[in-house]
Amino acid sequence: MRRRIWRNSPWDALLLAFSLGQAAVTLWWALTWDSAPALGRIGEFAGLAIMMSYNIIVVSHLFTHAAWFTSPRLNAAVSVLNSVNIGQSVQAYHLTHVRNHHRFNNDAQDESGVTRDTTSTYRKGRDGEHQALLAYALGGALDTLLSRAREVLMAGRLWRVGEHETTLLALVSRREPRRSRELGQVRADRAAHVLSLAVLTAVSWQWTLLCYLPAFFTALTMVNVQNYYRHYGANPHDRAADSVSHYGRLYNLLTFNDGFHQEHHLSPSAHWSRLPAVRETNRDRLDTRPRVVSPVPAMLGFLHPTRPLLHRTTGQRSGS
Repeated sequence: MRRRIWRNSPWDALLLAFSLGQAAVTLWWALTWDSAPALGRIGEFAGLAIMMSYNIIVVSHLFTHAAWFTSPRLNAAVSVLNSVNIGQSVQAYHLTHVRNHHRFNNDAQDESGVTRDTTSTYRKGRDGEHQALLAYALGGALDTLLSRAREVLMAGRLWRVGEHETTLLALVSRREPRRSRELGQVRADRAAHVLSLAVLTAVSWQWTLLCYLPAFFTALTMVNVQNYYRHYGANPHDRAADSVSHYGRLYNLLTFNDGFHQEHHLSPSAHWSRLPAVRETNRDRLDTRPRVVSPVPAMLGFLHPTRPLLHRTTGQRSGS
């Protein structure tokens, strides 16, 4: 009997192709930086920022929820590859995103002013409000950049997850051998990212300093803007209205149904190809309550000035 390669859909080959293409283009740009004209260098910066943000928002995000292959080794290789592409461990992203964000769903502050979701837009807000956009986007990007800088310094202990990384350790499985496997993947991801960055720096330190690092910071900021408007104005107390969807056909075609974000919250493990079906299955539940549906993609959420602010008008928790 022929063994199946793709766990969910052979269409995931498109996501793999993007991952491989991004790695190849990134290396090519580093190799040709010295001979590139000024306009070309600006284009490389913009292109790199867009590729990184797209990978985090779409490619690696989808992979963390529904791994592409039936083979654990192939999935481990993809994790390493995209850790190089996005400048951070995909396995760590899986732990913090799937096991934290999708457990607490951008929760509002509790009575003591704390959110359980570490990426919640309310985490540093005041008086029940979201944190200001620029502070959330730029501050979060700076925190991530500093965290990656610390990982560069972990070479002495070969990028093992340290005992001081309590947040990450709390999210790792408590069962063996799964726990060791997850910690080992974080370590491999980090090593691949740092070593690839060292190679790129050796190829062209000017490219690394003037293109890669600014593009990385820009990509992180863009990702934070995306996450902000995926939840801005939604009702954090209602499981069927705690995020924002965008149903534009072109956007969802280009992003593998990324716009179906409320549906994704309702069924995080659903493969991207099934998200429209999740919407149909939950249509009665979704259509019987106030929720935010944006006419623009989340990255352009600031162009939706009439967005309802349900977090201001609803205070009772609803799980129905």
